[in-house]
Amino acid sequence: MAAAAARVRVGVVGLGRLGKRHAENLAYRVPGASLVAACSPVEEERAWAREALPAPRLYEDYAELLADREVDAVWLVTPSSLHAQQIVDALRAGKHVFCEKPLSLDLAECERVLAEAARYPHLQATIGFMRRFDPSYKDAFDKIEAGKIGRPFLVRSQTADQNDSDGFFVRFAATSGGIFLDCTVHDIDVARWLLGKPRAKRVFAAGVAAMHEGLREFGDVDNGVAICEFEDGKLAMFYASRTQAHGNDTHSEVIGTAGALAIGRNPRANRVEIYDATGIRNECTANFFDRFEEAFLFEARAFVAAVQGGPVLLLLRGLGLRLLMRWRLRGLGLRCGSLC
Repeated sequence: MAAAAARVRVGVVGLGRLGKRHAENLAYRVPGASLVAACSPVEEERAWAREALPAPRLYEDYAELLADREVDAVWLVTPSSLHAQQIVDALRAGKHVFCEKPLSLDLAECERVLAEAARYPHLQATIGFMRRFDPSYKDAFDKIEAGKIGRPFLVRSQTADQNDSDGFFVRFAATSGGIFLDCTVHDIDVARWLLGKPRAKRVFAAGVAAMHEGLREFGDVDNGVAICEFEDGKLAMFYASRTQAHGNDTHSEVIGTAGALAIGRNPRANRVEIYDATGIRNECTANFFDRFEEAFLFEARAFVAAVQGGPVLLLLRGLGLRLLMRWRLRGLGLRCGSLC
């Protein structure tokens, strides 16, 4: 009988609204993982960890967590501008590293991290593109691979968040990289994945600050559209929004020569349908984490299994991140480039 794989001791870095969700998954829902440490410069977030998590060692400084020899892997849920150097520091400290997207806001920094990751082939290093782990997206991918819709040639994909009157994302805009890099980065990854990883040829984008004028200060928009033409003639169309009234509406469509697939077109919260004087309707997912709760969990389980010696997870050097960074469509600014 084969010996059980050693548990992976994880330290989560960043305990904001998404970091808390990741921490709870790692602590309670990921077999083979032990959440042994957490790091945040914010005392309120460390106080939350003391109450909500199973007694992890708490750090205010990232360097102190990296010096902890009982941490095997770090889980980065930090501001985008910090990702690149934090990944490099983790690899040099001998830690496996999972980092939320994006890799960086700067192309040269992406190149530097890719080169650094190549020096540590024994360490898992990946960026969080959780939609690949969503059961519905995975089912669509499998159907495409099986030839169910013929040759796929067009993807239409959107990430549309519910309007936030509190203005969180306006405050976040200074460090987010813009709506396309913050939101559409997932749609770009999905489009390449479902279309067979084609090389980009040309990109066009436009956007508007329809409701949140404060974004103009950062060259950002609250609604944007983009079209990508690939070298093999395939196309992708993207829509990103921060102003939806009904909830988080993330869905994709793949069109092929013998059919089409729609993934999540109705952003329903569950299978309940409401029949009343206004008609027939369903409630919608409120936010991206509710929509992709399973995907975040399956992603975490896959990463831990890979660290334990299981199937290799997609690494930094395998995700086509140079294309994503050349697609830094901030507001109406645009860079076009081909896939590495």
